[in-house]
Amino acid sequence: MKSIFTLVLAIFSFSMMGQVNDMTTSLYDSYSKYKEPSLDKRRIKHEDIQPLILKLKNNPSYTVQKVGESIKGKDINLISVGTGAVNVFLWSQMHGDEPTATQAIFDIFNFLNSNDFKAEKKELLSKLTVHFMPMLNPDGAEVFTRRNALGIDINRDALMLQSPEGQVLKRIRDSLDADFGFNLHDQSTYYNAERTPKPATISYLAPAYNYEKDINDVRGNAMKVIVFMNSIIQKYAPGQVGRYNDDFEPRAFGDNIQKWGTSAILIESGGYKNDVEKQEIRKLNFVSILSACYTIANGNYKNISIDDYEKIPQNDRKLFDLKIERFTHNLLGKDYILDIGINHLEVQDKNYDSFYNVGSIVEKGDLSTFYGYETVDATGYRLIEGKVYPETIQTMKDLEAMDIYELLKSGYTYVRLADFSQKDKDVSLPINILDKDQKVPGFYVNIGNNPNFVLQKDGSVDYAVVNGFLIDLKTEESNFKNAIFYGK
Repeated sequence: MKSIFTLVLAIFSFSMMGQVNDMTTSLYDSYSKYKEPSLDKRRIKHEDIQPLILKLKNNPSYTVQKVGESIKGKDINLISVGTGAVNVFLWSQMHGDEPTATQAIFDIFNFLNSNDFKAEKKELLSKLTVHFMPMLNPDGAEVFTRRNALGIDINRDALMLQSPEGQVLKRIRDSLDADFGFNLHDQSTYYNAERTPKPATISYLAPAYNYEKDINDVRGNAMKVIVFMNSIIQKYAPGQVGRYNDDFEPRAFGDNIQKWGTSAILIESGGYKNDVEKQEIRKLNFVSILSACYTIANGNYKNISIDDYEKIPQNDRKLFDLKIERFTHNLLGKDYILDIGINHLEVQDKNYDSFYNVGSIVEKGDLSTFYGYETVDATGYRLIEGKVYPETIQTMKDLEAMDIYELLKSGYTYVRLADFSQKDKDVSLPINILDKDQKVPGFYVNIGNNPNFVLQKDGSVDYAVVNGFLIDLKTEESNFKNAIFYGK
């Protein structure tokens, strides 16, 4: 009799899991209907989400409460929906420069407010009460920085509770005594799934609650939900899911929330090729969070083996924006075969609304165990430092009329401009600009230098690297964003 019951339970669980899989496939395919259009860039601020929160406050399906203030007096809100006995608590942007999940939360509200999937949403919200705290660190978001106005990392304040934002998080967690908690973050785009060239687009963690990394029911339930989310995301970003390091951090909120009895799940948004604003990753957050809510509501996560949690590849940090392999470089009359890794630093504008890129060589030598979003096999190519075009160009209009690609093929990665009044450093054309009397910046293939060079083979310049961006001169294809104005 027991074996028959087990078989029936397994068939039922498989059927339920299949239903949720079908649901999330539909969500992914129809996502554009729910994407909140006013939050289309990463650099979102407190004022950007206030009109959206006000709409929810005027919707009787939601309870919107001001639950605290940031150091600089910005409201922190808790938005609740549903009538179920199981409490799910999600908080985002604890770090001000990690907004991807905040955007996804407002997409989820649009989904909940739509006329689609009525039966599924009714079931979900009758079993769960879901509480959202978007943008826990609005002061950090204002200047797109990790820390709060006190200069501390809120995620390392779970014990001292010196930040008002951390105090709010602790108080709400305790008052809800939530069954599940989702700690929503962004991680570096340079993480990859261990021993693969694929970025860790989404990474998960069921934080440890002690140094021994014990697994009780609370942590085990978090692991099971993560296994389910991973199975969903693998359909859309195969091989691009990582597992965050679970070393116990006694000061961190995730670790302590697990310890306090809420099944804590960390979701980290990493990198995705050609997705600088993380809009595809935002979509994956939307699907991941909703799929988690559905498996919690149906309870089918309980039948998932936690052994599959350890099968998710660990996060590694072996990615560059650009990796150039095995080029020849001459130093003091001798040839060397080298690899270099190049990344792009985002430099904020004065209002923290936008940014420009500054390329930098971050590693050099044997990089055979590293990977790149873009990789060039430069075997047989010589790396030659970019030259300055010998004539001074009068105006930007004159420069725009020139064939920039021909200049690059001739080895020129800099021009002098007599009249250039641009306030910011970024340049839209794929060539760097110098003042008329300025000397070319020294390059050399050294770590920390801004990379501007060409790759030459058999007398032909086939590739240029301008401000760290690769330009294929044979096809004129590139992922170029901006060059640099080296003004005084």
